[in-house]
Amino acid sequence: MQGSKADIIAQLQKDILPLQGYKHGTNSIAVDAGLGPVRDAFPNGLFPVSAVHEFICHGKEDAAATGGFILGILAALMKNAGAVLWVSSSRTIFPPALVFFGIAPEKIIFADLPNEKDVLWAVEEALKCDALSAVVGETSMLSFTASRRLQLAVEQSKVTGFILRNQARNININTTACLTRWKITSLESSFDNGLPGLGFPRWKIALLKVRNGRPGNWQLEWNERRFRDIMHVTPVLTIPQKKTG
Repeated sequence: MQGSKADIIAQLQKDILPLQGYKHGTNSIAVDAGLGPVRDAFPNGLFPVSAVHEFICHGKEDAAATGGFILGILAALMKNAGAVLWVSSSRTIFPPALVFFGIAPEKIIFADLPNEKDVLWAVEEALKCDALSAVVGETSMLSFTASRRLQLAVEQSKVTGFILRNQARNININTTACLTRWKITSLESSFDNGLPGLGFPRWKIALLKVRNGRPGNWQLEWNERRFRDIMHVTPVLTIPQKKTG
């Protein structure tokens, strides 16, 4: 009887997750393959697609780091088919950098609009288009009502949304209907062999809020077109050379 009750509870939890905005599919599995330990934060260990993800950016440095992290996720979402619409009033992404993340530049359509009110309208309308793999919007404004409209749109279209809230230090971080809330900051890059120079991009990943999941912090690197966990990587020791002469 106890086992039966546990099975019933497990099934109920599984049935409730889709009602709370968790949708899974091939794209979700593709993203999880590269996210490493971050995926354990989500119910069933699967990155939620067909949902809206919110990212808090306190300045241009955060916006650049967040943009890079999102591109890594988009690279997995776009493996099968589809394009991405990136909407903003002050774009922070450098299009030629898309190739570094394995994304063909022509697969992302950039829409630069005059004001943030237009950005939110364009994002909502784009999220209703099931021909897109994802929609990214850069804005500082996101009310609960607006976020709820975005979430309702993705539940119908199965498109995944990403909202970058730029200059968030100047606004109140209000409650939204987004499934997750993230804070991405850049970390100093380095080479495993200790050589000097510019290494692969690294980020500190803070998942501040995730519905029915486990928030946490990680350190990831973009290496060989996938995320790599660097928090638990054993550093390579270098032996100094004995000076001669």
